[in-house]
Amino acid sequence: MGRETALDTPSGRVCAWRADPVAQPAGGLVVVQEIFGVNEHVRSLVERYCAEGWVALAPELFDPIERGVELGYDEAGVAKGRDLAASLGFERAVGIVGAAAAKLREEGLRVAAVGFCWGGTVALLANTRHGLPAVSFYGGRSVPFLDEPLRAPMLFHFGERDPIIPPEDVARHRAAYPDAPMHVYPAGHGFHCEQRGDYDAESARLAHRRTMDFLAGALP
Repeated sequence: MGRETALDTPSGRVCAWRADPVAQPAGGLVVVQEIFGVNEHVRSLVERYCAEGWVALAPELFDPIERGVELGYDEAGVAKGRDLAASLGFERAVGIVGAAAAKLREEGLRVAAVGFCWGGTVALLANTRHGLPAVSFYGGRSVPFLDEPLRAPMLFHFGERDPIIPPEDVARHRAAYPDAPMHVYPAGHGFHCEQRGDYDAESARLAHRRTMDFLAGALP
């Protein structure tokens, strides 16, 4: 079962949702939220990765702006989440993820990151700036950062019907990172989240399995 914990970060103390497996862990996994906060969906991901054998930790990235953010997938939630993400900025978000990774490393764990939507871009930056093996699910704001070289293994997931990430942007990712595996699914944006209208169960299942296989081989 997951539990709330706290992290000391360059942006101050933030809360996080954590789950620890019963058996010897495969490693540590920083789970990077969407713009909707560490909500029910993100907590369920922490539990799922824990069930796969990982110490999973999801820092509440918006804590420096507003504590306890948990938004729904409606118009109001999108609007507020975008405002919070803009107020926080990528620099602080990546700093918090780096602090979460450092905490897990202090426990003797090998560490990777997985992020979704806005968090998918943060996961990419955790790779380029902190050297974390990372998985990005439909990172919609990554194009401006594609000139940053990867420092560790990287995996990308996209939906071919995603209105936020057009095919030409997926092609830009391929050109920037030709050695990174990229998978495109017959789905829209947010296909991995069962609370979204674009949820696609088969695509989500396949992306999850590919993610687990990737992580098993990505950690040194």
